[in-house]
Amino acid sequence: MTSRLPDVFSPSAVQYGETVRVDDRTTILPVSRRSTRGAETAVGLFTITDGTATWTPAVDMGRIHLIGALTGLIAATLGCAAVLRRPPWPNVTIDR
Repeated sequence: MTSRLPDVFSPSAVQYGETVRVDDRTTILPVSRRSTRGAETAVGLFTITDGTATWTPAVDMGRIHLIGALTGLIAATLGCAAVLRRPPWPNVTIDR
């Protein structure tokens, strides 16, 4: 494991893909990052139009969905626990 750590923090961990010409004015350069296990993850892409470069980050929708699902699961668990457990104060009801 320690022999692989320098590879992760080296500048070669960020890799640039092949340039893609969309038209006469626009070129796209994809950027990816190599993880500790060797898998590549998309980071984003540079769009070069008329000599002006624009950075567009890649959004990991799987991570966003996971955070939303975990938030809903925690809220449902806390809501069920609040409903099923009786409150610590006495029952204040008026019976006629």
